[in-house]
This record gives sequence, C-alpha cells and structure tokens, in this order.
Amino acid sequence: HVQLVESGGGLVQAGGSLRLSCAASGRTFSNYIVGWFRQAPGKEREFVGRLTVSTGRTYYADSVKGRFSLSRDNAKNTIYLQMNSLKPEDTAVYYCAADPNYYYTGRYNNWGQGTQVTVSS
Repeated sequence: HVQLVESGGGLVQAGGSLRLSCAASGRTFSNYIVGWFRQAPGKEREFVGRLTVSTGRTYYADSVKGRFSLSRDNAKNTIYLQMNSLKPEDTAVYYCAADPNYYYTGRYNNWGQGTQVTVSS
C-alpha cells in the first residue's frame, strides 16, 4: 500500500501552464505504474496519462497529447504532470493513482485526494 498526495493545482488563464505533483510514501515506488485522471463537475472521470516508474514509459489521452507530459523524480518518489497550453475544458479535479499490478488487473488500488485545476478563458 502506498499513500499518494497531489499538489500544484490552482487557477490559471487559458494558454498558461501548471505542474502537478504526485508524491508517494509508504512503499518503494519504483515498481509502480502511475496514472493521472481528472473529473469535471457533472462528468465522468477521464484518463489523462500513465507513467511506468521503472522505465519512464508514458502514454497519454488524445485530448492532452502534445500539451501534457509526465516525468518522475525517483529520489523524491514523485511523479509530475506538466500541463501546458491549458484550455478551459481542462478544468477539473486531477487525481493520481498507482498500482504495481496495473498491467495485469487494469485497476489502480491507491488514489490520492485530488487537486483542483481551474482554467479561465
């Protein structure tokens, strides 16, 4: 079991940038797969991107490809979601999730509390 804490959300104008952090504690993070999701009011949770911590391999939803990027700092047990060219439709609560068995189960068993991102037009 690993504890996840997101941070870095806030209010930004359209076209601006934010960097979200997902800090992990409790267990070795190196064998985890970390996913980012978002949920806007009245909408279903949406996949944003995924990073395999051991390899740095990433995968993104089409809606954010080319604008968002994931990176890791293994020493800090932290995953970063860099969000550029933000649009009002990116407004949502952003969550990180992690699981070492994601590629076998398709599920994440560890979730953070979320951080709000608001993009004004």
